This record gives sequence, structure tokens and C-alpha cells, in this order.
Amino acid sequence: MIAVLLLSSPVILDGIARASGAALPSFNKKLAQQTLPGLDTVPDTVPNQKSPLQDSLIRQRIKMAQADSAAIVDSIPSIDSLGPRPNDTLNLAKISNDSLEAPIFFKVKDSSVTYIKRKEVYMYGSADVKYKEIAVTGDRMQIDQERGLLKVTPSIDSAGKKTGLPVFSDGSQTTDQDSIVYSITSQKALIYNTRAQYGEGYIVSQKVKKAPDNTVFGFKNGYTTCNLDTPHFAFRARKIKVIPNKLIISGPANLEIQGIPTPLYIPFAIFPITSGQRSGILVPQYTVNQQKGIGLENGGYYIGLGEYLDLTVRGNVYSYGSWGTTFSPTYRKRYRYNGGLNISLANTRFGDPEVKEDFSVSRDFNVTWNHSMDSKARPGTNFSANVHFGTSNYNSYNVTDYQTRLNNILTSSIAYSKSWQGKPYNLTLSLNHSQNNATRDVTITAPEAAFTVNTIYPFQRDGGSGMGKWYEKIGISYTGNLRNTTTFKDSTFGKPAMWERLQTGMQHQIPLSFSIPLGKNFTLSPSVSYSEKWYTKRLNRTWNEDEYKIDTVYENGFYSMREVSTGMSVATALYGMYTFKKGSKVDAIRHVIRPTASISYKPDLAEQFYYNLRYDTGMNAIQRVSYFDGSVFGPPSAGTFGGVSFSIDNNLEMRMKSKKDSTGFKKVKLLDGFGINGSYNLVADSFNLSTFSIYARTNLFDKVNISANGTIDPYQLDSIGRRLDKYAWQGMGTTKLGRLTSMNVAISTSFQSQDKKSKEKEQQKDNIIENETTVPSWKRSAANWK
Repeated sequence: MIAVLLLSSPVILDGIARASGAALPSFNKKLAQQTLPGLDTVPDTVPNQKSPLQDSLIRQRIKMAQADSAAIVDSIPSIDSLGPRPNDTLNLAKISNDSLEAPIFFKVKDSSVTYIKRKEVYMYGSADVKYKEIAVTGDRMQIDQERGLLKVTPSIDSAGKKTGLPVFSDGSQTTDQDSIVYSITSQKALIYNTRAQYGEGYIVSQKVKKAPDNTVFGFKNGYTTCNLDTPHFAFRARKIKVIPNKLIISGPANLEIQGIPTPLYIPFAIFPITSGQRSGILVPQYTVNQQKGIGLENGGYYIGLGEYLDLTVRGNVYSYGSWGTTFSPTYRKRYRYNGGLNISLANTRFGDPEVKEDFSVSRDFNVTWNHSMDSKARPGTNFSANVHFGTSNYNSYNVTDYQTRLNNILTSSIAYSKSWQGKPYNLTLSLNHSQNNATRDVTITAPEAAFTVNTIYPFQRDGGSGMGKWYEKIGISYTGNLRNTTTFKDSTFGKPAMWERLQTGMQHQIPLSFSIPLGKNFTLSPSVSYSEKWYTKRLNRTWNEDEYKIDTVYENGFYSMREVSTGMSVATALYGMYTFKKGSKVDAIRHVIRPTASISYKPDLAEQFYYNLRYDTGMNAIQRVSYFDGSVFGPPSAGTFGGVSFSIDNNLEMRMKSKKDSTGFKKVKLLDGFGINGSYNLVADSFNLSTFSIYARTNLFDKVNISANGTIDPYQLDSIGRRLDKYAWQGMGTTKLGRLTSMNVAISTSFQSQDKKSKEKEQQKDNIIENETTVPSWKRSAANWK
């Protein structure tokens, strides 16, 4: 490095002098004049490698240097006056004849040893070497600079197993092998026990010679399309030649199955190497199937149909006469959509055709289709499809994957959705399919549509400010649903029995609601709801006394039914607090009660759609049923309801002293919620009071969620278990609320990361809930609960 700096110092000085515009007193123009001619005498280190461009650049620099040296002032003291000097010329260092055209970059995990005199570098432990477009990795490497050779070998562990096998990459081609000897200067290579992929095929060679143009000559080779280290089959050839990105050519080849040579020989073989989208033959794979015999699978042809579409056709053929074929087109458009379709047909034979009793044929099909749309292609619009259907025996006879064969449920879904930006409209269209291969039941719902209008406030002023009038809070919305569904056995697909079971229905729902504050303590919420259902078929069931059964008949037509309900509710919140003595660890306990009472009325508009059905010969074997039981939206609700509904929700919290919290206190939720709800029908002739629903929920240690639900029947039972129109607390010697008819308890937990501000967000959420609820004036008793 020091020598390089000394040799380059005159050039640096010359550059400084020209940049500053002033003469340096210690600079001698004769030195520059004497050294410049020497540039032409420097021998070319790489014979016949100097280009005309390089020559012109050198002459240009000589002329510039001579011009600069002529302008130097003559008053500069001459170096000759300072005394004699041994030599006033500058001889540039010659470049070594064995130097490389580009630098070699390498890194090693363990260690490297460099022998300067021998010009050799040894690397140990996961070495990585890069030279131009060549990249080599391996466990042991040696670079011989004098001969221009790179040698790569694996390591041998204590068990005698090779580790750190070399990987050789030259541009886009990557190969695995045991060892490599690569000539850096000539770009030739000698590779042992290599395995490389060309197109859809693999070549395993005992010895390979690589030419500078990447042409490969292999010795003792095997060509296969099987991607296993030990392939099921291969064509064995003594000599083979690979022309990159074009052809694989071999001499006489022998088909080998499971490592065993067969009598099948071919005089030569030519395998094209495809890159990009090119049509061509897909080589089949050899297989042995106990049920179908010896066969070839997945052979076929690939057809490239352009940038957006292609088609793959594959087929299977077996020695026992079974066959199958699959058509797989795929399509794509960048930043728009992509998808693919698979249509598979299979013909499976069982037994010997000569024995008709044992011979059978199963003809099956299977169809899959998937489509996805880029969310940015059309904002507000989305279309997706995931379809899978076929015969129930296809997976059993034509699929070898364990999980796929055990899957008896096939489902399909096609959905389209659209939302109008800036408008409250939303539309969803879908098609759904479900198929059970075990029971052979198929359910198809197509089409299914839903159109919704979000809540709008038609009387609200544009740009209004302040509280506004009560009628400005009136909100109305709309939901419309259309559904066609049918359930049938797969053997009746497309037959009249499938269409006979088709049910069509449409439902409209229009709710109207608003809220009115009553003073500072209560909120009044009136509501009106209207719904209408349309059906094209109804179910008529009659008792057949002769055959002792129920006859079922579907009657076609147009049937419409309506339901109207109205109501009004009042809600408030009550706060109570119990404060402990000073010095107690528990500071206070707060109890929040949120009672809600409502009155509603629903007239009976569905009486004509119900009738009495006898289901047995007994005296009481009569049941009230509807013509629309089992319909897509269900029958309309029967009976008149005019009554009162009530619910009481409670919340219990405890505040404790804590040194960890900045406020000095921490809150502990004892019960997140517990309460009861029910209703009383004022117009019913009996059993006016409904059952009571009770519930409770809490959270332990902010980790375990516990919830409990139950139902209480307020009526008594007779000796045989029938309900009596008599309350439970009216019984002799009892004050019970009722009978607990059902009860369930659930415990759950979840594990997730929690941000640092989650507690603050939870506190803000609780405060918002409290502020949105209208509370009475005695809320001041809870004012300190912060």
C-alpha cells in the first residue's frame, strides 16, 4: 500500500497544482515531462485486450498533462539544483499476467488460510464464493490463483456422512453435487455426482463436464420427472448433452423402474427445455395401483394461450382398463383478477369383464373453481368464488391423499357484493352449495340476494346544529332478502325430483325507531316494525287413516303474509355506592342498575296460515302447524301479543387502594353483568307470564371469562308433568320464584398481546357508556368513582 501511495504521489501533486491555479515550488516540470513518455512504453499486461477506446483515453490524458506542464512557471526551482538524483523517471508497476478479470468475493463461517508464496487460499465451514455471475457454496474450498482453479468438496462428519455439499449457480441454473473443480480463467468445470433440474425434468450424472458456454456433457446419467432423491423411474443413458434453454440429447437409453432395468430401450432421446410460456408435452409418471394395475399418471400437454390464459390437459391410464383426464385452464390479469378451473373425469373398472356378476364401472367427475379479485381493482365491488362439487365416489377411487379422502363435506360459495360510495345502499349476491358424500345429500342455494339500506334520517336538517327537534331523530332502514334453496339426493341432480323440492322466498323488513329524552333521567324510545314474506310454494299435510300416515303435498302459487309490531320502551340507570371506613384496603363498592321497561303490541295477521293437523288416532293427537313450516324464512309468528316486557341489568365493581396506579386506586370488576328479563302478555287467555331468563358474567384476573345462563318457569306442574296455569309461588307452603328448567355455564380464556394503553382505553370505554346512559340526579353518590 505504501509503494502504491509513493508511486501515485506525483500524479496527486499534479492534480493539486492544476486545481489551485498556483505553482508549487517543489514541483519539477521536468519530472512530468520525463515520466509522460514512459506511459507508452508500459507493456500491455493482458495481450490483445487493449481496446481502441482505452488507447484514445491514454493519449488524451498525455496531451492534457503536456499542456499543463508547459504552463508551469519557469521560476520554480529545479530539482537538479537540490543535488544529484539517481533516476528522474517514474516506472509504473506492471499488472501480473495471471491476474483475474474481476475480483473474487468470499466469506466463510469458520476460518480461512492464505499461502502468499503458493498463491492459494483455503476456506473451511460454510464458505461462499462469488465471481462474476458464478456463485458457489460449500463446506471446504480451495482457490489456486496460479492455475486459476476453484475446488469445492464436502466435509465428512464423525459418522462418515458427507455434510456441506456444494451448490453451484451459474446465472439462473443451480445444481447440487459432491465436488467441483472449476477453472476461473477458462470457465470450464468438472463436477461429480451432480443433480440438476432442466425445465420439468431432472438429470442425475456421475460425472459432468461443463463448457464455457454452459453446455453440459454428462457421463452415466439418469433423466426423470420425479422430484425425489431416489426417483421411481428414470431413463438411463451413458452419455448425454444439455444445451442450455434448448435441448437435452442422449444416446441409447434404457427405462429403469424402482432401480430395476426393463427391456424397454430407445436408440436416442431428445427432451426440449422450456422457459417461459411454451406449449409442449408433459412427461407422465409411472405408478402401480393394486386396484387399477400398472399405469402412467399426469401425462399430457400444456398449451400456452397468451399472457392471460393457459390450458393444461393431463391424463391417467392403467392396465386394468381404468382411465381419467383433467382439464385445467388458468387465467390472470395483473392488478385485476386471477383464477383457475379444474374439470376431472374418471372411469374406474372393478373386477373381470368376463364375469358379469363381479364386474362394475364407476363413472365420476369432480369440478373445482377458484376466483379472486384485487381489492383495488374496483373499490366498493368484490367478486370471489370457491367452488368444489362432484360425485360422491370420486375421492374414494381417484384421490390418494389421506385428508382429502376422509373429507365427506364439499362446499361451494360464489359471492358478489357492491356498496355505493357516499350512499347507504349495499347489495350482496351469492350462490352456496353443500354436499355430504356419506349421506349423498346435496343442498343448493342459488341465488341468494340481500339489499340493505342503512338507517337514514329523512327529517333531519342539512347542516343543522344543536339538539334539534324530536322528529329529526326518526330513523328508518330497509332489508330485503331473496332465497332459492333445494335439498335432494345426488342421484336426482337435474331430474324433476330436484326441482319439486325447490323453495323460493322473499322477505322485506322495515324498522322505524327514534329516541326522546324525558327530562334528565329517562329516555323514551318508540318503535314500529313492518315485515312481509312472499312464497311460491306451501306445504299441505293431511292424516291418511287408511295407510296410517301423514300425506305431504306441495302446492304451487303466490302466498304473501305480513307482520306488524309497535312498541315503546323507557330506560334509565341507578347508581349506588357503599363506602368503607378509612384505613380499609377496599375503598368502595359501586352498584349500577339499568332497568328497562317496554310495552308492545303485535296483532295476529297469520291465523289463516295455520291449521290443526292430526298425527295419530288418539283423542289429543292434534297439533297446530303452519303451511310454511320448513320454508326458507320460516312461518309468520302466530297469535296476538300485547304486553309488557322488562329487563334489569346490574353491574358490580370494587375500588381498592393501590400504590402501582398513578391515581392511588384500582378498580376490580366483581360482576360484569347479571340480571333477569321476561314479559307479560295482556291479551293471552292463559299463561300470560313468560319464562324468566337469568344470566351472569364476570372476568377473573382479566384472563378467565365465566358466563352462566338459565331459564326459570314460573308455572306449576301436575302429577304427570304438564304445565298448570298457576304460578309457582301460589302453591301451598312455598314462596319459590319458579322451576329452573335449564342452566349452562361457560368458561373461556384467550391469549393475546396487550398494548400499554389498553387499560386507559378500557376506562375511556366505560366512561363513554356511563355518559351515554341517562341517569337520575342521585348519580352524585357515584361522582367520586373515578
